[in-house]
Amino acid sequence: MNRVDITDEAKAVIDQIRGDVGPLMFHQSGGCCDGSSPMCFAVGDFLIGQHDVKLGAIHDCGFYMSGDQFELWKNTHLTVDVVPGRGASFSLEIPLGVRFVVKSRVFTDEELSALTQLCTH
Repeated sequence: MNRVDITDEAKAVIDQIRGDVGPLMFHQSGGCCDGSSPMCFAVGDFLIGQHDVKLGAIHDCGFYMSGDQFELWKNTHLTVDVVPGRGASFSLEIPLGVRFVVKSRVFTDEELSALTQLCTH
């Protein structure tokens, strides 16, 4: 059981970006506006804070969330997708005319009990 998954369309965008900049990571801060969207950065261009939580990896990219947001979303499964349009963030997909988005749903009781490892800091 994963806390975060990714669509094939989003994987294709990651492959395109990775070909230009190398290893990538995602962070979702929970701020207003685009801060609540997952943002893609080159590894090392965004510093993970001591209160950020690693939810897992998507397509070989670490996916982190601010600790405050994780407390609100800890019972939620996330799927990273991509849609046409331009966000107003520093995320690396923006010049491609697309933006990453998160689709969410609440875990079932069975899924929650199947989660064998809690998110790590």
